[in-house]
Amino acid sequence: MDHFQHRDGVLYAEDVPLPRIAEEVGTPVYVYSRATLERHARVFREALSGLDDPHIAFAVKANPNLAVLKILANEGYGADVVSGGELTRALAAGMKPEDIVFSGVGKTHAELLQGLDEGIGQFNIESEEEGYELAAIARRHGKRAACALRVNPDVDARTHEKISTGKRENKFGVPLDRAAEIYAGLAREDGLDMRGIAVHIGSQLSSLEPLETAFVKVGTLIAELRDKGCAVTHADLGGGLGVPYKAGEQLPAPADYGAMVARVTKGWNVRLMFEPGRVIAGNAGVLLTRVIRSKRSGNGPPFVVVDAAMNDLARPAMYGAWHDFEAVEPTGEKMTAHIVGPICETGDTFAMDRECDALVAGDLAVFRTAGAYGATMASSYNSRGFVAETLVDGDRYAVVADRIAASAIMDAERVPEWLG
Repeated sequence: MDHFQHRDGVLYAEDVPLPRIAEEVGTPVYVYSRATLERHARVFREALSGLDDPHIAFAVKANPNLAVLKILANEGYGADVVSGGELTRALAAGMKPEDIVFSGVGKTHAELLQGLDEGIGQFNIESEEEGYELAAIARRHGKRAACALRVNPDVDARTHEKISTGKRENKFGVPLDRAAEIYAGLAREDGLDMRGIAVHIGSQLSSLEPLETAFVKVGTLIAELRDKGCAVTHADLGGGLGVPYKAGEQLPAPADYGAMVARVTKGWNVRLMFEPGRVIAGNAGVLLTRVIRSKRSGNGPPFVVVDAAMNDLARPAMYGAWHDFEAVEPTGEKMTAHIVGPICETGDTFAMDRECDALVAGDLAVFRTAGAYGATMASSYNSRGFVAETLVDGDRYAVVADRIAASAIMDAERVPEWLG
């Protein structure tokens, strides 16, 4: 459920009509709903209520906007971060250092030191090499780092290949067949407090079966480690639960996920950790856009050209992803059209042969389920500015990320004097 609904023929975000935001802020613009974010955060937590003190860390990469993070911090969420910049954002939003988990395969020396200095709760070590480097840094600075070892269980998540992270050929984690050996070696290092195992097999999963397969392997590894005398007190089960991008699409509910986790992990005797991202933020946002014009090419459907583009919402161009597309003020008439943006690439296409509300130049429309992996993946390609972001709270809204004009981006560039 979300809080984007039509009233008297106009699409609202909570109690704010979207045409008001378009008029006052311009388009394209992301619109987030506070009520939806809070509801999803609570539904996910409730789904885990059968577990003993689970740790929930929002995957900041899904939506790093400070206002969004502040809402989740107020809901008691920690943060899963994959860069020093995300760590800085999480702290600025009020997330407690001890509730922050630092993941990612390419943590630099500076980022490892930053995590140590900030006193974060856990490093998810992605390689043997990273573990020994972190140990050396911690010893040098008189600190200890709480760590989990991320394993690659070689499980096909059955999602898009670019967001699959748990197959042997993916870059994440250490091979499962070497995990016990690596864990035991790192556990002997001064400076490291090896306390757990981490796993994450991918994003936008439409079935619980791959997750269960991976979790069973983690449970077997935990037992093996304990048989070898290693302490294991935590297990980070990652994220990946999918959301419906098409109206009527049925995916596993958080409650189903929670029940599966409780069943599979029974007897593990660890604190379970989770990294939800998309499932919290996805349906809490839309991308509001305006139709520039409609053009015909041959006898096929018309091209509806909108002012949003692949630099504002990259998922369709990058993954061939679907986003429901609908008019803000539908007339009841329908059309079949190609929905495209203004960027000078054929890849700037949101949908082909899409049946949608009839639209003409000047009409407003939205791309649904754009609250995750939307603005965070934006660029300035074609010298376009960065899209604005807004947050609705009841009958009020605020701009929570300014539109950055192309001229402001250009102001950061320099032409050396020797070019004349």
